[in-house]
Amino acid sequence: MSTRFSSILLTSCIVMMLGLMFACQPSNEPHIEVGEPEIGIQKSSAAQDFSMMCENIEKQMAEINDQRTTFALEQINQNLKVCLPLLDHARQKSLMKHANQMYARFLKVERTPNQQRAFEQYALEMAQHPTIQQSHFVELTARDQYLLKHKGQAYVELIDQGEKQLHYRRSPEYLARIFAPYLPEAEKVFIETLAQQNQEPVFNQQRLLIEPSEIAARVMAWEDYVQRYPKSSYRSDAEHLLERYTYFLFHGLDQAPISSDYRDRYAVEVSHLETIIGLSKGNQSAITNQARRFLEFIDMNEEQRRQATPAELRRQSVWAQISAYAKLPAPNKNYSKNCFKDSICL
Repeated sequence: MSTRFSSILLTSCIVMMLGLMFACQPSNEPHIEVGEPEIGIQKSSAAQDFSMMCENIEKQMAEINDQRTTFALEQINQNLKVCLPLLDHARQKSLMKHANQMYARFLKVERTPNQQRAFEQYALEMAQHPTIQQSHFVELTARDQYLLKHKGQAYVELIDQGEKQLHYRRSPEYLARIFAPYLPEAEKVFIETLAQQNQEPVFNQQRLLIEPSEIAARVMAWEDYVQRYPKSSYRSDAEHLLERYTYFLFHGLDQAPISSDYRDRYAVEVSHLETIIGLSKGNQSAITNQARRFLEFIDMNEEQRRQATPAELRRQSVWAQISAYAKLPAPNKNYSKNCFKDSICL
């Protein structure tokens, strides 16, 4: 019995050892990571979701109107940040056009005359006493109540240009932050420059709201832009801005000129004169040459002016004579776009 038991035990041990050996052998079946197919499916699904979102974004933008919320705008703006880097330039510019129209619809408010007066009164009082509860609020349209409560969100602003010129606008920072980073350099620089310049109003109906030194800086900025980017799609707008700021510097607003007769230096508004003198001492450029010739004409006596002025201009205004002598551009006051509201000319 002992010998038989030993034999059975030995046999059992051999079988167990063989089983362990086979269990440790590498398998010939292909190796499959658990979860790998699911990750692939998730990546593919995410790509499809982004593609679908970008395909539908114009439709989503077209649905924004004066009944929608700032939250809806913010959702679209987040989607734009995802989609714009993936799109070609033509599609980016198309979406920019849609964005302009989207905000125009969103900020539209229909008011009766009484509601308009209540809006102006409330907005003015809010600017002067922001912590005081205003009785005019209940007289506002429902849309005005909503927009006033949510200004500062989704790039929505309320801007006061004086003389009851109150209106909502999309912040100039919108295109600079959402679109500009993905555009060609010339377009990016134009948008970012104009966004910075139009943060605050440039003028109202009565006066310029920026100092002559800042006007001069903008003249030089647009002069440089036109030279650096002669093929820019925004070239004509940049040239218009250059002409307008040059006019502001040497003439002022039509309703508030820097001089009534330009008879001598004392007849020119002091801060403008000092800025022009400073420009005249700069390096050779269009604006420095204009400043020098402007001062030359101002310093002339009546006979010298007559000789320096073409015969056909001698009966015209002194400003017409100075602008011809100093070669100051005459801005197109009927330019079809407004370049002083947003970060592009609309």
